[in-house]
Amino acid sequence: MENTDITHFLVGNRIPRNFFVTSGTGESDLTVHAGSYHLALKDAGVEMCNIMTYSSILPGIATEIPHPKKLTHGSVMESIFSVCNCESGIRATAGVIYGWLYDKSNKKYGGLVCEIFGNDSSITIDRRLHDSLEELYFNGYSDDFELRDRKAIIKSFIPKKKYGTALVALCFTNYDYPILRGFQ
Repeated sequence: MENTDITHFLVGNRIPRNFFVTSGTGESDLTVHAGSYHLALKDAGVEMCNIMTYSSILPGIATEIPHPKKLTHGSVMESIFSVCNCESGIRATAGVIYGWLYDKSNKKYGGLVCEIFGNDSSITIDRRLHDSLEELYFNGYSDDFELRDRKAIIKSFIPKKKYGTALVALCFTNYDYPILRGFQ
């Protein structure tokens, strides 16, 4: 028998709330995906999750939290990732930068995130991250907002094994679901 007393809700797009920052490196003589990439995820403490990636915007409610001690095996980890794969003897560098936009009344509006990866040094990747963030800011936000509280995270290494991966990520742990209206 079907229950006809069910209340339905119309919800808006979910909004990422809390995130943690992580990074890792891995190397393997076998392969990238099931080798160095997986080992970099393990080093970052997210190897038990199914990784999905976002583009580069943080909502105003987003708050950085410490890396959770436990994540559920097989759960979906939605994130903003920078990943660099390379071969033995070649540098792999991955970096993420984010900064917060504040309006004229000093209210946090949201954040911008940029990801860069390559075979460059950490210094070069850091400069490219800042340049990318500036480009986003000055091409859409600088008239109405001030960009503050920047944070760059970079991971770089040269693998000795055949394949290497460096990664940096902002990983979301929970979401707000705006309820637009309820009805039966």
